[in-house]
Amino acid sequence: MLVRDAMSTVVLTIGPTHTLRQAARLMSARRIGAAVVNDPDTCGLGIITERDILDAVGSGLDPDRETASAHTTTDVVFATPVWTLEEAAEAMTHGGFRHLIVLDGDGPVGIVSVRDIIRCWAPARRTVAAAG
Repeated sequence: MLVRDAMSTVVLTIGPTHTLRQAARLMSARRIGAAVVNDPDTCGLGIITERDILDAVGSGLDPDRETASAHTTTDVVFATPVWTLEEAAEAMTHGGFRHLIVLDGDGPVGIVSVRDIIRCWAPARRTVAAAG
């Protein structure tokens, strides 16, 4: 199975000046765990996740003053739609993260998460167990 079969095509893109509260509100409304941060003046594409926001708020930072740029991961590993789910899972395990931005052509076309991969693998594992 390929990344394109598992990825979410709901890609929230925010700017570096969005506050953490704004980012959290937008992510929550879309029921997603990560947003692409587009900062053409510095790093280009980065990612901010629910964990980044949780860590910032949990350490006492003000979500109305902290911006996405201060909490964006800029050293991003990108996937392509034709990666296998095994390749995506290996990249996540090796890098210690739970989301990959999926690029095709000039920009993001999706995000694949650990949860997306599990959703794909779980039915296959049940089928194998039933046949065994």
